[in-house]
Amino acid sequence: MTAQLSKKSEAWSARFNEPVSDLVKRYTASVFFDKRLAQVDIQGSLAHAEMLAHQNIISQQDHAEIQRGMTQILEEIKAGKFEWLLDLEDVHLNIEKRLTELVGDAGKRLHTGRSRNDQVATDIRLYVRSEIDNIVGLLRDLRLALLDLAEQHADTILPGFTHMQVAQPITFGHHVLAYVEMFGRDAERMLDCRKRVNRLPLGAAALAGTTFPIDRERVAKTLGFDDVCHNSLDAVSDRDFAIEFCAAAALIMTHVSRMSEELVIWMSPRVGFIDIADRFCTGSSIMPQKKNPDVPELARGKTGRVNGHLIALLTLMKGQPLAYNKDNQEDKEPLFDTVDTVIDTLRIFADMASGITVKPDAMRAAALQGYATATDLADYLVKKGLPFRDAHEAVAHAVRACVDRGIDLSDLSLEELHVFSKLIEADIFQVLTLEGSVAARDHVGGTAPNQVRAAIARHRAQLA
Repeated sequence: MTAQLSKKSEAWSARFNEPVSDLVKRYTASVFFDKRLAQVDIQGSLAHAEMLAHQNIISQQDHAEIQRGMTQILEEIKAGKFEWLLDLEDVHLNIEKRLTELVGDAGKRLHTGRSRNDQVATDIRLYVRSEIDNIVGLLRDLRLALLDLAEQHADTILPGFTHMQVAQPITFGHHVLAYVEMFGRDAERMLDCRKRVNRLPLGAAALAGTTFPIDRERVAKTLGFDDVCHNSLDAVSDRDFAIEFCAAAALIMTHVSRMSEELVIWMSPRVGFIDIADRFCTGSSIMPQKKNPDVPELARGKTGRVNGHLIALLTLMKGQPLAYNKDNQEDKEPLFDTVDTVIDTLRIFADMASGITVKPDAMRAAALQGYATATDLADYLVKKGLPFRDAHEAVAHAVRACVDRGIDLSDLSLEELHVFSKLIEADIFQVLTLEGSVAARDHVGGTAPNQVRAAIARHRAQLA
């Protein structure tokens, strides 16, 4: 029986008296989703082989053969000609078997001084590191697209909201810059996460290290890692870096979802602040007039999916004793789907941002509703010497009177305003304009158009 199992090239075949059942093979195999790690697996193996040769653990001839075989395997994978076998369970054993077919005993020597436990931990870190770099680049693209939109509308006025009620006038450019800030923090989080991703587990072997005279620092330098993992037990069992990545990804999607919600509201005919290019929308199968903002709606929905992956990984790890457990095979699908979802979303949102048409007249009309300049009137009275609480009360009475009459504060005459405070003079009408309101907030972080343009310039300099 053991001879029969050996023919199947199972890594542990001689230990068992019967083969794994087909059901268990399907249940435990990961090859059909972890094969996306093939390129980084080969990258890690080549670095490991180079170190083994340098340390005289394998011969230079074996190293050359391993390089030759891996080059061919990578070409086969890229060409779609590599045969992935369920019997071999995962990406690592599939590649190792093919390498042995191509180069013989040299391929069998490659696994000296390592385990699949530290091998897969290394692969995942290489993969996540690369995808972080991709995501940071896509966040940059999205911010640049939003900066273009903000610059076009640094002077465009719309109502700012709290509690979904009209609060104060702001500029649309200022509103857009809020998302530039959010996505900027997302990029910072990804780069900070990258520091903890970029540590090498290889050399920890199964859990205790290896008896061979390996040089882990050499492998780390070859693969571009900043450091090695300093405890072999932790090295093979840690998935903190993947959880941290998914947490940062969930925040990206949360910001995308907030933006999506506003795009959906703004595109509604009852609001009509914007239109989204047709290529990001769909129609209705029954209502010919419909133009549905499908991309923002779907992104809003996919946020829940990414949040779920974060919870899945936290739950996966919460009860695991040291060191490696088979549970950890379940880390890959949530991680992979998180990467795919975030990357696809950021790509399409960067494109969509350039396809937003703003409707300034509708925004301005909305800003004239809801007494958006009431705070400006209160600030005016304070500058005249009235305590803020008294000014707040006076303006509240003025607003109440306007509500009863169905007019705006700016529609009141000077004599009518004197009813609420004798401190009000003719210069009040400059204060009560929308343009005057936004221009008065002329400080760093304020909504004044010149501050919006200054903020855009700062962001562009940072992204250059």
